[in-house]
Parts: sequence; C-alpha cells; structure tokens
Amino acid sequence: MKKTLATVLAVALTALLAACGGTGAASAGGKTVTVYTVDGLEDWYTARFAEFKQQTGVTVQAVTAGSGEVASRVEKEKANTQADVLVTLPPFIQRVAGLLQPYTPRGADQVSDKDPQGRFAAMMNNYLSFIRNPAATPKTWDDLLDPKLKGKVQYSTPGEAGDGTAVLLQLQHVLGEQGALDYLGKLEANNAGPSSSTGKLQPKVAKGELLVANGDVQMNLAEIAKSGGFEVFFPADAQGKRSTFALPYYAGLVTNAPHADEAKKLLDFLFSPEVQAKAADAYGIPARADVTATGANAAKIKAALDGVEIWQPDWTAVLGKLDADLAAYKKAVGR
Repeated sequence: MKKTLATVLAVALTALLAACGGTGAASAGGKTVTVYTVDGLEDWYTARFAEFKQQTGVTVQAVTAGSGEVASRVEKEKANTQADVLVTLPPFIQRVAGLLQPYTPRGADQVSDKDPQGRFAAMMNNYLSFIRNPAATPKTWDDLLDPKLKGKVQYSTPGEAGDGTAVLLQLQHVLGEQGALDYLGKLEANNAGPSSSTGKLQPKVAKGELLVANGDVQMNLAEIAKSGGFEVFFPADAQGKRSTFALPYYAGLVTNAPHADEAKKLLDFLFSPEVQAKAADAYGIPARADVTATGANAAKIKAALDGVEIWQPDWTAVLGKLDADLAAYKKAVGR
C-alpha cells in the first residue's frame, strides 16, 4: 500500500532469514513470529510488539511492503512458507485467502468484518482518503483535472497498492465503471506518474513537490501528527457529495506457518480488548464492536469523516473482476 518497495522487501527478508539462522529457522528456542504486513502501522507495531514480547517472551519480526506485494510474497513462498501472519488490505487478503489457515483469535467474535471460513478478520478499521498541500484548494474530482495541477497530482498504482486500487473502486462508485476509466484517462495529463507506494507520496505533498495525492485516514492523520505539511480531504462529486469506504487492516494466520503456536498467541494479543483500545494511538479504529476509541486522536478521526458518506464494497465481486478492471485501467491510462 504505502512505503516499502518490492526490492526493499527482498532485502529485508534476506536480512531477516539470515538473522534467524536461515530459511524457516527460529531464534530464541523457536519464540519468533514473522509478520508480513502492509505498511502504515510501523510506530504502532513497535510499541505493541514490545508489549507482546514482554508478556510472552516471543519476538516479532515485521517485513513491510505494499499490500499487493506482501500478498504476492505469500503466494510465491507457498512451497517454502516464511511468514507466520499476514496483515494486508482488501482485496488482496481475499485473493490469498486460500493460503491462510482458519483460526479465530480470542475476541474475534466481536468483529463483524471477517471471513466466513475463519481465515482472516479485520484487525483495525481505516478509510480511503486524499491529501492536499495547503497551497492547493481542490475540493472536487473535477478540480483535480485543472491544468494548473499538471505534474502535481499522483496516486498509487491500482493492483500494486491497496490505496491505489481503492481509488479505482471509489471512482467506479462515483462515476460508474466506464466513467472511472474516462476520468483516469483525463487525469493522466496531471499525474506525476505511477507509484507502487502510497506512503512515499506524503512527504512529497508536504514539501510541495506534489499538491494532491491519495492516502488513507489512519496513515495520513498519523503523519500529520508527526510532521504536518498537508491536510486530509475527500473529493466531492458533481452534486457536492463526499464519500469513501472502509479499508480495514485484515490479519490472518498463514498456512504452514513455521511458528504457528506463537503466531496464534500474537493474533490473540492483537485482537484483545486492551490492544484494540490502543488502535487510536495510530489513528485507527478498533475492529471489535465492544471496544470504542476515545481521546484526542479518536476525535480527529471523527472530525475527518464528518459529513462523508460511507459505502461498502462487495469484496467478493471486486476480486472476481479485478484482473479485468486492472487491464481496462492500464489501457485507459496508456500503460
């Protein structure tokens, strides 16, 4: 979805395996869990994984990349599984659901957004958003086509990044399937180029290299709190209506996980009410219905979404035609 490219993932994975003593090996008597995760939660993970190690003695190694890339890595390694837990966005979690083994973490009965077969569940809720530099004032989708924004708009690539795929889905919702393609074809005149990483667009917008980019509420609000430089917005349609949809961080246990017992403990921990209550620390929303986010961060999330209509994609339908949609997208933008 966001920050780390496939090449960086490969380097990180190589270093991880070397540190663990080779492929599939574990450290500290087997008390190690490897998590392949979409980026955006790095700081939150650091705190939570430290708490988990203190409680259990189990070390967590996180390998971070875009949502499509971590899912692809699990697919490529299915004959020699390296990951224990996968955390990624839709529709990529649905795409690799066959490579996840059913496991219901303790407390997941309080999560409504989960796989009927028990292979994954929403760990933290999040929403598609856009960001703009204070020097720019676009409010609508049409505003993004203004020639004044030539070379100053960028969105992560559908099919490679979860947030980028979400842009395509959002436009389909607003404009219809052909309307979305026509729009993205026009937007190419202002697009700075493809990007496999959504997170890398944030500093560019903050510096003014870009004026508009896509993102998600959790990642964007967390970065604003850390360094500022841009603001969150939701482009309006021709009727002035703003809308978005949920992009949950889904978590699941990988089939043939090298350290399955420890991985199950980690999933139990991540779905515990104590940890769910800390989702707002990262500007996320608890996935458990019985846990409510409170405090200043929760108030900022609520304010960001105020007046924005939330709709729900049919992820099974999305996955079923995703390849065709991506092929049509590439044709529309000339790639």
